Amino acid sequence: MDAPNEVSDVNTLTTADVDENPHLKKYIREFEDRTNEKIHLVFHENFNKNMVYGKKIVNIIYDVGDPVYIHLTTVGYPRINYIAVEPEITEATQGKMDLILENILNRAPKEKPPKTQEEFEDILRKLMNESVDIIQGPDARVGRKRKGFFQRWKRRRVPITEDEAETIWYYIHRNIIGHGPIEPLIRDPFIEDIHVIGTEQISLVHKVIGMVPTNLNFETSLQLDKFLRNMSERIGRPVSDASPVVDGALPDGSRINIIYSEDVSKKGASFTIRKFTETPPTMIQLIQWGTFNSSMAAYLWLALEYKMSIFMSGETASGKTTSLNAMLNFVNYDYKIFTAEDTPEVIVPHPVWQRLVTRESGPEESQVTLFGLVKAALRSRPDYIIVGEIRGEEGAVAFQAMQTGHPVLSTFHASSIQKMLQRFTGHPINVPIRFMDNLNIACFQQLLYMKGSVVRRCSSMEEIIGYSKAKGGVLNRAVFRWDSVNDIHSFRGMFNSHILENKVAPILGLADSREIYVEMKKREKFIQYLVDNNIFGYDTIRDVFRTYYQQGWEAMADKYMERRSSF
Repeated sequence: MDAPNEVSDVNTLTTADVDENPHLKKYIREFEDRTNEKIHLVFHENFNKNMVYGKKIVNIIYDVGDPVYIHLTTVGYPRINYIAVEPEITEATQGKMDLILENILNRAPKEKPPKTQEEFEDILRKLMNESVDIIQGPDARVGRKRKGFFQRWKRRRVPITEDEAETIWYYIHRNIIGHGPIEPLIRDPFIEDIHVIGTEQISLVHKVIGMVPTNLNFETSLQLDKFLRNMSERIGRPVSDASPVVDGALPDGSRINIIYSEDVSKKGASFTIRKFTETPPTMIQLIQWGTFNSSMAAYLWLALEYKMSIFMSGETASGKTTSLNAMLNFVNYDYKIFTAEDTPEVIVPHPVWQRLVTRESGPEESQVTLFGLVKAALRSRPDYIIVGEIRGEEGAVAFQAMQTGHPVLSTFHASSIQKMLQRFTGHPINVPIRFMDNLNIACFQQLLYMKGSVVRRCSSMEEIIGYSKAKGGVLNRAVFRWDSVNDIHSFRGMFNSHILENKVAPILGLADSREIYVEMKKREKFIQYLVDNNIFGYDTIRDVFRTYYQQGWEAMADKYMERRSSF
């Protein structure tokens, strides 16, 4: 039997780390005594899929920010289960916390309204300090890393120990500033989606282990309703029985969809959160994860450098926006980028970035639609227009922009080139089919489960060649295909790429258009060098391509290639 603590040599959480968190220490002791299975403790930076795959027993705890820890285990469960370990709050401590909250609410009107979340947190700390009296008791511990955080005040308030102060502060902060019962999930960097349907068990999609249940839930419908009302007010789109469906973005950029009314959601109010990564993955990381390969990246580099219009298409959660963000490093850093979105998700590394978002609330005359934003782009003289996601009539404007020489990048919901053409030429987008060749490249992505893991693959890259009146349709050619059996991507466009030979090569001034493949190979080798040497950090990759566009290939080679002569 494979023991989970034999998975690899990694930096593990130490005894001191555990001692700093009595609730974690108690949880581990009780679990190991009950099951006779040892838990492997690891920092989340070191947690990886090799600790899960092929193991008969999975029993791992990783941190997501003191004092919250995540336990992944198969012990006692038919499959891997997800357990959030938070500070334990007893009935007595809960009673004290209620009194402290009452004191805080009484004192709050005397404070100046905070302008930032940091100011809000400072005020909340101050108010709690004024509401408690730290006492020494059998549970008080000296030398804690937040020793003295709550000071004794002249006027006696609610008497609590330092341990209770730690626990109460966590729950007050969690419930007022944080995200309530789902706080551990928001903190976890390995979570993609959070699914809540009524007061039943909360489930999630984990980047390593896929869809799993959790030990978290909302205790009552009233608690869930209050949470959703507060959350919707935070994002500026209040939810109610009259307006039960709301889409928006949380302060950290995560996308939330709320369905509030039980008339609509029969199992009770529900919501889904798609987690946002502040620093998006780079193309190098996507290659390491198998979404693309270095040849595909080199092809996109050439296409984006020379202003080709590209759409990332696929089904929901297939990674379209992630790939779009990763591609943007290939765009010239001297270009002005214009983005138009319903929910801000596109992250542009360029210094001249005009970022616009729709406004759906308020009177009809004050609303700003995606259609209006894309029209405004044509008057803003951008070098690249990025539409976060095309769903309706703004698609027709995007094609008008391409016709006038503005390259466009976007995401779109369609699983194949045929379905994409059908949607664009049908209602409500209504792009005439003969105009479809203004789009140069369509990339298609899929979300799959392979060997128990969630993976994303670019299944094909299609070049749009042109409209054929004789054939009554659009001619297209697949330059890359993904082989699902062997999990490899193959380049099918060698000496056969319409975009490279007929679009890019003439701009480069190549007498023989087939020399473009030499240039592509050169770029492929450089990208593979970054992959092989694990050079993937967002800031680093941004600097790599900024150097290329501002100083040229030679400067980039001198700065980043150890064996430059081999390229």
